[in-house]
Amino acid sequence: MMETAKVGIREFRTGLAEYIASSTPVAVTRHGQTVGYFIPTHGKAEADVAALKKASKALDKLLAAQGVDVEAVVADFKAVRRQAASPRKKSKAAAA
Repeated sequence: MMETAKVGIREFRTGLAEYIASSTPVAVTRHGQTVGYFIPTHGKAEADVAALKKASKALDKLLAAQGVDVEAVVADFKAVRRQAASPRKKSKAAAA
């Protein structure tokens, strides 16, 4: 079981950034009575990053298995974006 720190409301408010960064739950007190608990959660962001890395590796394997040249796809994408942006630039120049 984790150890819970007890702090007053003013101390909690003053040190909020430190309590958020900590992994220790905090019992917040007012006039000696516990009025609430703060339990920082850090696992979700780490789990999201791990899931993203796993998905990235799976995508790399799929692309390689299909013989997709990622650099060629990126180059094609950039060319299409340049073509799509080209009429907008001309219409802005004509309007000026």
